[in-house]
Amino acid sequence: MYGAHQHDHHFPCLHCHPQSYIRMVQHLIERCLLLHMTREDCVRALAKRANIRPLVTLTVWKELLKENRGFFTAYFQDEPDQERVSRTMKSRKQQARTWSQDSAVLDHFAR
Repeated sequence: MYGAHQHDHHFPCLHCHPQSYIRMVQHLIERCLLLHMTREDCVRALAKRANIRPLVTLTVWKELLKENRGFFTAYFQDEPDQERVSRTMKSRKQQARTWSQDSAVLDHFAR
């Protein structure tokens, strides 16, 4: 899944362009947050849809958390369980639609 390093890239490469790659991962994490995804859902989605190693996603997530502690505190504030489940189901349906649209975003970073 996370094959050997190649120089024929369609998207920013962690090895060749680390700053662009990290910005891309940050943007994709922000998209996950807009969809009210959990950290684990985000890690799985980026691994599956964008071929981003979970360790990279977790590292960028950790840095975002340090820089935006107030936002994340509010984001993860406890809600009633039923509302959280309902929102999760809605966001997963929306996620499926959004990931198909995100190919344009990834193409933008490939330039």
